[in-house]
Amino acid sequence: MTVRSAGILLYRRRAGAFEVLLAHPGGPFWQRRDAGAWTIPKGEFGEDESAEEAARREFREEIGVDVTAALTPLGEAKQKSGKLVIAFAVEGDFDVSRLASNLFEIEWPPRSGRRESFPEIDRVEWMRLERARDRILAGQLPLLERLAELLVPWQPHSDVTT
Repeated sequence: MTVRSAGILLYRRRAGAFEVLLAHPGGPFWQRRDAGAWTIPKGEFGEDESAEEAARREFREEIGVDVTAALTPLGEAKQKSGKLVIAFAVEGDFDVSRLASNLFEIEWPPRSGRRESFPEIDRVEWMRLERARDRILAGQLPLLERLAELLVPWQPHSDVTT
């Protein structure tokens, strides 16, 4: 059975450009990784929950904020691991200093017998689309591109005709 994950890609307009909120996974494995490591805040869900419900729940758990606004579906993308990511977009704002991620526990260091807790998301950052393309996990890039296509009609334009 395919593992499914759902998330929300929050975006905003700043200084004539669009920015998206991407999350950096917490824990020792991701600690020194940057390019190609950032993600849409997301998480797995089962048959008892819709993708939209899961996306809202995961955003609340990983970022610490409820998203109540209507979501725009971005479709799905398959990651290298085989996980299917279903994403939704919504315009909004978030003060990154207010990040309040849930924790997960693993044995660390490996084979030490000790368990340590780490935040699921260790930081979030607003990024212009160009930078986000370099930072996001490769398997999630199609979702970012779909958002960019949706935003094209909103790009600033001149009212001057020649």
